[in-house]
Amino acid sequence: WGILFSHPRDFTPVCTTELGRAAKLAPEFSKRNVKMIALSIDSVQDHLSWCKDINAYNGEQPAETLPFPIIADKNRELA
Repeated sequence: WGILFSHPRDFTPVCTTELGRAAKLAPEFSKRNVKMIALSIDSVQDHLSWCKDINAYNGEQPAETLPFPIIADKNRELA
């Protein structure tokens, strides 16, 4: 199984809280062999900064990684 989180833009409050919650639940999804991936129209560099924001929101050290990747769709070819 897989879950695709499609988000319109990095750093939006709702998207940040949703991906923050998904990051917290990632171990539960992993136990069930569910692969998680996110999609956003911003660049990879924006995603790396956003990951720091999401981790800080979760009360963790601001790091450029999440337990799942974020696809950069800057040209909106996938979205």
